Amino acid sequence: MRKNIKITAAAASAAALALGLSACGTDSDPAAKGETGAKADTSKALVVAASPTPHADILEFVKKNLAAKEGLKLEVKEFTDYVLPNTATQNGQVDANFFQHKPYLDDFNAKQKTTIVPVVNVHLEPLGLYSKTVKDLKDIKAGQTIAVPNDTTNGGRALQLLAENGLITLKDGVGTSAKLSDVTDKKGLELKELEAATVPRALNDVDAAVINGNYAIQAELSPAKDALALEKAEGNPYANFLAVKAGNEKDPRVEKLAGLLNSDEVKKYIEDTYKGSIVPAFGAPAKS
Repeated sequence: MRKNIKITAAAASAAALALGLSACGTDSDPAAKGETGAKADTSKALVVAASPTPHADILEFVKKNLAAKEGLKLEVKEFTDYVLPNTATQNGQVDANFFQHKPYLDDFNAKQKTTIVPVVNVHLEPLGLYSKTVKDLKDIKAGQTIAVPNDTTNGGRALQLLAENGLITLKDGVGTSAKLSDVTDKKGLELKELEAATVPRALNDVDAAVINGNYAIQAELSPAKDALALEKAEGNPYANFLAVKAGNEKDPRVEKLAGLLNSDEVKKYIEDTYKGSIVPAFGAPAKS
């Protein structure tokens, strides 16, 4: 049985309280270490907040197969929302997080006044369009409903996917920041915004839905096989990365984990496990 701690969005308040209490001084708590960044105590476990799939799975692979050889102690805490991992990292309740891409982080930092920074890219989760009833993209017709994520970056990304496949028309130049108000022609479709994590559960209630790759896998959908339309990996700005609070990039434990996450062993694990539904995207994150 996995010993990771799962924290749901519904339990966000309780989770925040629990994390706050743990900040009083447990061995694995960054706040108890006294030093951060390059001076961090390397004998302590590096605590990383992560989405369950594939992020926590990849970290568990590193923990079980690679970390000990590098003298790295690794602790993984699972979160199922897109807010707590960043706030916990900012507050020092975890050392790092692994769940997001650059456009989302930029938007989060701007709105929340946080100072989270990316360290190293790891993988891409192609966004896809799925349906329980429609078998081909050309069968999506006027009058049908498509669910899309409601957060700023994934929502714009979803609208771009629909536009690229001829299902809607967007204003010129809106890019991935597109909003529903930027849709100039819905072509008779009804677009329904939902929290990204809940979109897979809405598949039975809508005609189609744009779903993040990690949530699709959790819902036992195969992006490579089941998606009616799928984002292209080449040149995609949405690589998911390891991130820390600014100033902690040189923590020796973070540097070790970054190297392991970009290793040949992790590349093979991603390719063998996800078979194209998740793809390696190693290297330095894009600059703001």
